[in-house]
Parts: sequence; C-alpha cells; structure tokens
Amino acid sequence: MGYVTDNLNLLSDIAKCIAMQFGENCEVVLHDLTLPYNKTIVAIWNGHVTGRKVGDGGTNAGLEILKGTTAPDDQYSYINSLPDGRILRSSSKYFRDEYGKVNGSMCINLDITDLIRCEQNLHTLTTPSEPSTQTTPEFFIGNVDALLEQMMNEAVRMTGKSIKDLTKEEKVRIVHSLDCKGFFLIKKSAEKLADFLGLSRYSIYNYLNEK
Repeated sequence: MGYVTDNLNLLSDIAKCIAMQFGENCEVVLHDLTLPYNKTIVAIWNGHVTGRKVGDGGTNAGLEILKGTTAPDDQYSYINSLPDGRILRSSSKYFRDEYGKVNGSMCINLDITDLIRCEQNLHTLTTPSEPSTQTTPEFFIGNVDALLEQMMNEAVRMTGKSIKDLTKEEKVRIVHSLDCKGFFLIKKSAEKLADFLGLSRYSIYNYLNEK
C-alpha cells in the first residue's frame, strides 16, 4: 500500500479542509502512485473542476516523476490550463516511502479563470483609454469658497514654498496661474486671494497687469 492509502483518513481531512476553505472552484486530489496509473485517484473534492473522479488516473506530470525525468520536488502556485481554456493555479505535494521514492501526492487545482477576467475588467476601468492631456488636478468640491481655497493652496504648493517665503515674483506667477485657470471668474475671488497672500486687492489687480 502507498503512503496516501495508508494515511487516507488524515489526508482526506486535510484535503477536505482545503477544499471547503477555498470553495467549489478548488479541486483537491489524492493520488496513490503505487496503484496502476490509470486509477491513481483514491479521493477527490470538487472534481468538476477538471472533470475527474475517484478511480481515474494521474497526469503527464506524474508520469515524468515516476519515470525519473522530472525531479519529485513539491511545487506551489504554478499555472496550468485546461483544454477548454480555463486557467488553474496549482500546487503539488509529493509523499515518499522509506527509501525516498515517490508513492503518492496531494494536488490542489484552483480555477482562477473568473478572477483573471475580473482583474482584466478592473484594469480596463482603472486604466485611461488614451494618454491624458490634463495637467491640472480636478477638484470635486461643491462649495465655491472651498474650491477657491483649494485652488489657492494648490498654486502655492506648486512653488514648493510656504506662503511666508514667497517672493513678489512668485506671487505674481501665482496670480497669473490662477487667472489662467479661471479663478477670477468667481465673484470676490480677488479679495480672497489678497487675504490669502497677505496682499491688498489693488496689488492683485496690479499683478494681473504685469507681464
């Protein structure tokens, strides 16, 4: 008898736990590789994932391991595909006898097809369809006064300085920058900016006339 069959109750409990944890898209298979290769599956959960059942055989990967052409190393989270195009994320744990020869395995096959499709849809929604030409951040603020304040703060932030450290030339550039963004289309915006920059309203108008 092989390791899997000899410890079937324990391994079945573990396999069932994994299958229940990840749901109906997670197939867990126990192979006894001491049996004829056309009937190595001694237990399986969610077999509908690959369409297999107890009494069915192993895969070509198992044949290569039995032949000795592939090292019997445990493998985790590798990608497989089914003939119908579905994608699986798989892991394989191998069991050995006292001589180190592989005589069984537990294989996990998680169908991630829908997850990949969801990821692709999310990528479509979160990636611009064409390069953006917008250079100014858009502020979604319902209150106009708050909008003006946000625009003023952004204009100062772009200088890399605090208000108290701004030179006259930098304040002039701020005034012209805000003018280009339509800031002064809002009533009493000049007064707000004057208070913000510590200037008089007339200074704001003078700065607007400077080139």
